[in-house]
Amino acid sequence: APTSVLKTVGPTRNPDASAGSIAASRMKAVLASIPYRTFPILHLGPIPIRVFGVFVALGILLGSWLFLRFARERDLDADALTSLAWRVVVLGIIGSRALFVLTHLPEFTDRPLSVFALWEGGLQFSGAFLVSIVVIVWWQRSRPEVNGLVLTDGIVLGLVPGLMIGRIGCYAVGEHFGKATNFFLGVRYLGGETREGPIAVGTVIHNTSLYEFLLLAPLVGLLFWMARREATVGAMTTTFLLWYGIQRFLTDFLRAYDERVAGLTGAQYISLGMIVAGVVLAWRVRRRDGREVASGGEVASPELEPA
Repeated sequence: APTSVLKTVGPTRNPDASAGSIAASRMKAVLASIPYRTFPILHLGPIPIRVFGVFVALGILLGSWLFLRFARERDLDADALTSLAWRVVVLGIIGSRALFVLTHLPEFTDRPLSVFALWEGGLQFSGAFLVSIVVIVWWQRSRPEVNGLVLTDGIVLGLVPGLMIGRIGCYAVGEHFGKATNFFLGVRYLGGETREGPIAVGTVIHNTSLYEFLLLAPLVGLLFWMARREATVGAMTTTFLLWYGIQRFLTDFLRAYDERVAGLTGAQYISLGMIVAGVVLAWRVRRRDGREVASGGEVASPELEPA
């Protein structure tokens, strides 16, 4: 008599169901994403407008105005600070561009003159930040009567809104892209010239320019609130160092086209320094406030105290 053989087999796949789940996943990503087409140039009639340059300029003008208004409200020398503001802006842009070029040299070997094409995008915050520190420290040391932390509080009050507006320019030219994602704030690339890529049309990706814009918005509100309430000297600087340091350190993990050393971008190393500086400054400001309460009077600001 024939013998029957019993075979144990795993669950069978339904090709239609598998294809359906993939299609559903793609549809979910499309519906949950933000349609995105780059817009590096807009036309005002026959006149081409470079969007990146416009928003960088707007950010600089707004930031400088906010800084100088803060200075006047605190009876600081507005004329001297106007000179400082322009030095920070000009040298900061040079430092920002120089660091970008050094970290993206292959992009400029065939087009060396494009090093000066700032309107196309390609500014690196780390370069501007480092140069600005040198300029501010040099300026403040020649004017010891100016409280350094009052100065930096005013600078961050102007810097953060300016940086936020500048990120619109980055978004316009297609910079700071990440990998493919199904995150609901991911952008679905629909076309247009980009500075990074290539990106396939229809791909949903992280766009850290957008994320930074959204994360900077509440920081702007917080700094304005602190300025109106005349927060403790140094508190605004501390808030910026900790907030932006943590924010930038985390969002840079999403970037797909930045150079890395030991797994971190250059900006992430700067961010770690900002976080450490913020913690130290918070401790010194808190210690100074404690001494003021105990003595019932004013004490020297932290930057003028012996370490």
